[in-house]
Amino acid sequence: MQPLSAAQCKHILSLLDSGHSAHQISSSTGIHIAISRLCRKHRGGHPSKLSEADTHYALQLITSEKAENASQITQALQSITNQSFTTQTTHNHLRTAGMKAVVKAKKPLLTKRDRKEWMDFALARLHWTVEGWKTVVWSDETKINRLGSDGRKWAWKKAGEGLSDRLVNETVKFGGGSLMMWGCMLWEGVGYGCKIDGKMDGELYTKILHDELQESLAYYGKDSSDIIFQQDNDPKHKSN
Repeated sequence: MQPLSAAQCKHILSLLDSGHSAHQISSSTGIHIAISRLCRKHRGGHPSKLSEADTHYALQLITSEKAENASQITQALQSITNQSFTTQTTHNHLRTAGMKAVVKAKKPLLTKRDRKEWMDFALARLHWTVEGWKTVVWSDETKINRLGSDGRKWAWKKAGEGLSDRLVNETVKFGGGSLMMWGCMLWEGVGYGCKIDGKMDGELYTKILHDELQESLAYYGKDSSDIIFQQDNDPKHKSN
């Protein structure tokens, strides 16, 4: 078999880099050789399934939020390259490009209306003094566990260290019991607290505003016209 010229090798390698398969290259060039062997000889490895352009397109899919995981990206790339490859191949190329898979952080949903209202609130109080903030009454509900918290607990351990009592978070059935409480806080101090029995709904929340909130204002010599009441836009907080 006549050896390939330098120009032919360069052309074949450029086709490999652009994502063409060995069969496609063989059909288009009429050169019937082991393309993968040629690639290993000149590049030191198996030809890449994805080209730099493919990887760049994958990054665009992520940053434009058109795809959010490797499976979706793989499907999109397969449809434009007419190649079959695994999700792991996509993983590898994304890692090479500096990407890293992380767990999504959970945050409250902010609609366009929410964002506008937040921005309007911030702009309206951009030049507030301390005296202005003294008029805000902050409120919230919280769960108080009898034993520990619902969150993760962390501990330090040495490499190769076995399991011990200090590395174990001991649990009991139902968490040992808990209380659900509502409370508020003014500039002058804390307001009256309220234990919530059962499920908090709009009717119960309205009753708390009529009772505990008004009693808290009265204790500090204030009325509703003196304050701005804060709540976190929970549906029950906006009940009619």
